[in-house]
Amino acid sequence: MAGSTELYGLAVGLMIAVVTAPVGVSGAVFLLPVQLSVFGVPSPAVTPTNLLFNVVAGPGALLRYRRAGLLNSPLTRRLVIGTLPGVVIGAVVRVFAVPGATVFRLLVAGLLMPLGLWLIARTFRPARPSAPAAEPSRRIVTGLALAVGAVGGLYGIGGGSILGPVLVGRGMPVSQVAPAALASTFVTSVAGAAAFALLSLTGSGDVAPDWYLGLACGLGGLIGGYLGAHLQPRLPETALRVLLGALAAAFGTLYAVQSLR
Repeated sequence: MAGSTELYGLAVGLMIAVVTAPVGVSGAVFLLPVQLSVFGVPSPAVTPTNLLFNVVAGPGALLRYRRAGLLNSPLTRRLVIGTLPGVVIGAVVRVFAVPGATVFRLLVAGLLMPLGLWLIARTFRPARPSAPAAEPSRRIVTGLALAVGAVGGLYGIGGGSILGPVLVGRGMPVSQVAPAALASTFVTSVAGAAAFALLSLTGSGDVAPDWYLGLACGLGGLIGGYLGAHLQPRLPETALRVLLGALAAAFGTLYAVQSLR
C-alpha cells in the first residue's frame, strides 16, 4: 500500500527515539539495520538516509535539553569540534572508497558488546571507598569525537552510541553526556547530509538519501526524542547507566549477528 512504508518508518523512529534519547543515543544505530533489512534501502544511500533521520529527529530531544539548560557546556563544544570534520571525511570515503560493511560491523560489535556489559557490571558493582575515575582529558575527548565523526559519515550512525558508553564508563554522569552527545550527533548529521547531497552530484550509484523514508522516520524520532528527553530527569542515574550499557551490548550483538550472515 502506498505510504505504508513511511507510516511504519514513523512508528519505528518514534519507538526507537523514546528509548535512546535519555542516554544520548540518536536511535540511528538501531534504525540502520531496519532500513537495510526491512525497508530495503540500498547502499550507500542508507547512510545519508540515516543522517537525514538524525537531522529531523534531533531537535526534539535538544529542545527539551536546552530548556533544562544542559546544552551550553564545554563537553558539547569539544564533541562538536571533533566530530564535525570527521563526518565530512567519512562521507567522502564512503562514496569514493566504499569500505566493506562486514569489517565495520565486526569492529563495532567487538567494541560495544564488551563495553556495554562492562558498564552494566560496573554499575551494579558494590561501591568502594576508592577515588572516582578521572574524566578523560580534552585531547582524548576531541580525538575520540573525530574518530566517531568519521564513523558517522561512513555509516550514518549517531556518535552517541559510541561516545556515550565510553564517556560514562570513564565516570561522567549520563545527565551531562547525553545532551552533549546528541548535540554533536545533530550538528555532524547536518554536515554529513549536506556533504552527501553535494557528493551525489559527482558520485555514481545510490548516493542520495531516500527522502520520504528518512523524513518519515525523522518525524517519528522528533516526537520520540522529545518524550525521551522529558523522561530523563525522572530516571535514576543507575537506571540510565544500565539502559546505556544494555543498548550498547544489544547494538554490538545485532551487528555481530549481521556480519556472520
